[in-house]
Amino acid sequence: MQIESIEIKNYRLFRDAKLVKIPRLCVLVGANGTGKSTLFDVFSFLKDALTMDVGKAFAKRGGYREVASRGFEREPIEITLQFRLEITGYERLVTYLLKIVPDVQGHPVVDREILRYKRGSYGSPYHFLDFSHGKGYAIINEEDFSKKDEALTRENQNLGEPDILAIKGIGQFERFKAARAFRLMIENWHISDFHVSEARSSQEDGIAEHLSVHGDNLPLVANYLFERHRQCFDEVLSAMTRRVPGIALVEPRQTEDGRLVLRFKDGSFRDPFIARHVSDGTIKMFAYLVLLHDPKPFPLLAIEEPENQLYPDLLPELAEEFRDYARRGGQVFISTHSPDFLNALELDEIYCLCKKQGFTEIRRASDSENLRALFDAGDKPGYLWREGLFDNLNRGLI
Repeated sequence: MQIESIEIKNYRLFRDAKLVKIPRLCVLVGANGTGKSTLFDVFSFLKDALTMDVGKAFAKRGGYREVASRGFEREPIEITLQFRLEITGYERLVTYLLKIVPDVQGHPVVDREILRYKRGSYGSPYHFLDFSHGKGYAIINEEDFSKKDEALTRENQNLGEPDILAIKGIGQFERFKAARAFRLMIENWHISDFHVSEARSSQEDGIAEHLSVHGDNLPLVANYLFERHRQCFDEVLSAMTRRVPGIALVEPRQTEDGRLVLRFKDGSFRDPFIARHVSDGTIKMFAYLVLLHDPKPFPLLAIEEPENQLYPDLLPELAEEFRDYARRGGQVFISTHSPDFLNALELDEIYCLCKKQGFTEIRRASDSENLRALFDAGDKPGYLWREGLFDNLNRGLI
């Protein structure tokens, strides 16, 4: 799966914003308050709307009026994703449209939800799922590409409530191929909200295959890699010993009362010490390495400001590991303020957010002829950012 474009209308700072030609590694830059966190919240909103329902996803954010763009609280919120997805052996460019409106009491309802893609090389995209206010249809034999559009079988469905996503209900059934694939994709998105304090904690003995959003199961995931994927764990340890001076060993150990803790060994000391005695940067670097060496990458990984608490010299190598993760199949979205991190990027991996008349616009750095010429001449993106040369892009003078 790879998201190729995102269009957001009337969602907080995004009155009408688009990201196009999105690469597998997409890095967002911009001043504070320009909407980098808002974009990540759009991802979180879609996941919350799927796992709970639309009403609860809005309630978590203060209600519809708090999410809609200021001054447009009664207008629809629209989110459109275009992404590449393999369906029954065929890769398709799929479009998902979600339009939400407030009812007379201000409660959100799904006004329109569409999943469409072209069945062949020519013609218009076909609606394989189309719902409004809890009622609609889905196609059950969409993979039969030999049939004409009118020969496809529609199955009408009633979701029961107008704030339930059709992909949540329909996507549970194998016969709805596109809806099921899209639902599974969103369910496995990882929008990180990592907290060092939670990652330091010990854990009861158990199994966790993937790092949690807050990182509180880090000892369990480290133990899982240690026992089930030793090569991945050894790669994590090798990277740690290169990047953190003195670290010679990291091991998950069970205490006498059954808790699992991480122990770090400094080459200068005889005995290992547990996670609460090492620096925030050491814990964070170890957590990132465990995340990025996951044997099964998340289809979407979103991380805000990974440079925090890390030594600047470590950032170029970390950027390359994010890129490797994307190559293995997980699309990565990152926000950053770090010139050192940007210096490790290609220009077409960077998108700049800026405010215009109170709302956010998004532009690709590579669309600027000036920035492209400077980059091709050998200047690095971080230096160009620090010197303010992205400002012309922000003003639309590209």
